[in-house]
Amino acid sequence: MTMPADPFANDPLEAGTGGSTATIEREEVRQEVEPGDAERFAHYVRKEKIMESAFTGEPVIALCGKVWTPGRDPEKFPVCPECKEIYNGLRPGDDKPKG
Repeated sequence: MTMPADPFANDPLEAGTGGSTATIEREEVRQEVEPGDAERFAHYVRKEKIMESAFTGEPVIALCGKVWTPGRDPEKFPVCPECKEIYNGLRPGDDKPKG
């Protein structure tokens, strides 16, 4: 009668067996996404960034911090209250004609 093989004979945790383990650490990057709310608003983004996104497909970042790839008609949605508040708090540009 033969005995079954020892299940602990090739323990990878045992020193000198040639087996090794490694822990891979990676930093998880999450974008803050609040389901629903941010999707219901049109957000403020610089026009040139919208155009750049249209050509490259890269996402844009709104004043409120929302990151997305534009693709819908902003006229169909109300303006994001957070974007509007930030925009209204910005200093006015120097658009006035000098004379």
